[in-house]
Amino acid sequence: MTYRVFAIATASVSSLALGLLAGLAATGSSEVQAQGLRPLPSQSIGSTRPAPVNADPQRPADFIVAIVNSEPITQGELRLETARLAQQLAQARRPAPSNAELTKAVLERMINDKAQLQVARDTGIRIDDAAVDVAETNVAQQNRIDVPELRRRLRADGLGLAQFREQLRDQLTLTRIRERDVDARVRVSDAEVDQFVRNGSPLANAGPLEINIAQILVAVADSASPAQVATLQAKAQSALTRARAGEDFATLARELSDSPDRANGGQLGLRTEDRLPPLFITATQNLAEGAVSDLQRSGAGFHILKVIEKRSQSAMTVMQSKARHILLRSSPDLNEAQAREKLNGIKRRIEAGQATFEAMARENSQDGSAPQGGELGWTVPGQLVPEFEAVLNTLSPGQISDPLISRFGMHLIQLSERRTVPMTEREQREAIRSQLREKKLDEAYIAWAQDVRGRAYVELRDPTL
Repeated sequence: MTYRVFAIATASVSSLALGLLAGLAATGSSEVQAQGLRPLPSQSIGSTRPAPVNADPQRPADFIVAIVNSEPITQGELRLETARLAQQLAQARRPAPSNAELTKAVLERMINDKAQLQVARDTGIRIDDAAVDVAETNVAQQNRIDVPELRRRLRADGLGLAQFREQLRDQLTLTRIRERDVDARVRVSDAEVDQFVRNGSPLANAGPLEINIAQILVAVADSASPAQVATLQAKAQSALTRARAGEDFATLARELSDSPDRANGGQLGLRTEDRLPPLFITATQNLAEGAVSDLQRSGAGFHILKVIEKRSQSAMTVMQSKARHILLRSSPDLNEAQAREKLNGIKRRIEAGQATFEAMARENSQDGSAPQGGELGWTVPGQLVPEFEAVLNTLSPGQISDPLISRFGMHLIQLSERRTVPMTEREQREAIRSQLREKKLDEAYIAWAQDVRGRAYVELRDPTL
């Protein structure tokens, strides 16, 4: 029976990793071995057991092909990993390189992983059984089966439960050390985002500008004498001085303005430039939000203009999610297994109609959102930690997740609703920041992994590899 294969924490088989391996024949093994330092997904849980490879009759059925520091990699392990990667490529309908090239790439990845795992253990990173339990549950959930069915299929595929859980533990360990030693050190500055915008990002091609302007109008009648005009100009100048001194602009507008919009604090509302007088556009085009213009004269009188908001219209849209959550943090009185069981009990009560998610969050959540019933508000992709967001993305409105673990603790999530909205300029900048950060993470990871690899003692035992 065929079923979907997912990485341990959140996602399906990495298309980038598969693409790197599939491109081996075209790019050459040395290049891909360097690129192949990119983290690969966990072991495949394929529905078809890899076909056995005939051993050389001159050598034992299994033998050591490489040693990383003091730990061996056997030919049997390498053969199995290569078969699984080939199966993943086939499932993803990606062209595979030759078996020899694929084997070399897989061995290089295994060496890198083993060296990194050794560094993680030496520096105190430990993954407890509760975290492995959650990872196992996530794999089952993402394959749309329960844990007993997952274990049954693993046995059918010839993969023992202990071996599978050890693979999960290794992948969690690799994730933790990469988060600590790589992810936490990568930052993207505002200047880098600005440079990307100047080089032609979606922001540079944004649609028409919308602007919300507030005004104070001191009206001047057509029949006003020069003396009357001078008096009215002095009144307008006094209002401008008070506005720039920090007095509330909306209060000044209600007090002094002769415009019908004074009851609204003088605000005209968001309008595109073609719906505003050219005088207003000229006076405010170089002003930032919150700035006040110089005194402006029109046929209607004297204007003082304040920029309330500027927004670029954009065809770019973003899917927003609105959710609640309950967070339990590990403590001496509550370990991860106990937290998971408590959240499972809360979920059963909610689904049985004995309580609401909001009430349970207020009573139990150890997060700042507890007083709001766990409400997180509208969030956009990349705003939440990956392990949380990945599970949220699998939910339908109203659905409650199983307990999941993140760097903050154990969560229970309920998705309220989703909507698609145009991206604001700020959201576009954050999307650009995420894109730049991902690129820097790739570069930083490669440099870090090469450093770990370079400091490890590696002995290749098989001259054909």
